[in-house]
Amino acid sequence: MIIDLTDTSSREIAAELIKARRTVGSASGLVLTLIIVTDDDHFDEVIEAARASATAHPSRVIVVTYVDGEAPFLDAEIQVGEGHPGDLLILRLHGPLREHGDSICLPLLLPDSPTIVWWPNKAPDNLAKDPIGSLADRRITDAAGAPDPQAALVRRARNHAAGDTDLTWTRLTRWRALLAAALDQSKATVTGACVRSAPDNAPAALLAAWLSECLGVQVNRVDGDDPGVNEVVLNTEGGDIVLERVREGTAHYRVPGEPERSVALRRRLLTDLLTEELQRMDADDVFERVVGRVLRDAEAS
Repeated sequence: MIIDLTDTSSREIAAELIKARRTVGSASGLVLTLIIVTDDDHFDEVIEAARASATAHPSRVIVVTYVDGEAPFLDAEIQVGEGHPGDLLILRLHGPLREHGDSICLPLLLPDSPTIVWWPNKAPDNLAKDPIGSLADRRITDAAGAPDPQAALVRRARNHAAGDTDLTWTRLTRWRALLAAALDQSKATVTGACVRSAPDNAPAALLAAWLSECLGVQVNRVDGDDPGVNEVVLNTEGGDIVLERVREGTAHYRVPGEPERSVALRRRLLTDLLTEELQRMDADDVFERVVGRVLRDAEAS
């Protein structure tokens, strides 16, 4: 069921949503509210990711877009059913209404359940003080979608609040797991490290900061020829631990004293990243320490 509302209000949207739910079924199985603040250029991509993640986390998804203009008014589209395991509300805030997103979204949140806000591309400098960000238990950004990913990471670090995270960190989950496993196997003391990646790669900056923070060693960054993170080398007294992506989806994994192995290391889809982040509602203390390291390194350079 699709309902279009023009020059409407939050009260009218809530009333129409209740009517629609009576027709297609109860919303009692929804576990969270996901607010997505995006623009028309990335609209289809983020809607697809939200729909796919909702299969694992049935949710009310509120998509907010801003429309330039002088007159303040609100247009909305309500989708219930329509292949989405939950509710989908699309809100277009015209003119000055962009400063009052919290007042518009607040009556539409699911009661007694977490609220997550996701900015897939451009994001405010201070997430927790943003009108819509202030409603959230967790706030998700993606520095990789910013014009200058490295600068975006530093801004996130400078204004970090408990509950903030970034999908550049989520992209590293498999890398971090494999490197931690290698260190468990080797038991040797790490004396240095190197991260090779595409220039200005934001996940590589976080990976280097994580290694430096956890191991207490100097981590060098070098430019590679391939997209993303290409290779991590950990120097130990017993030889180098190497994790090298050799082609899409596959990496070579070398630990001193062990035969070389091939391991799965594919580039993760946006849907996978979002689904992982929706699995946790607590603050990510490790990420907070790592972005703190990124900020200290940026200020020292």
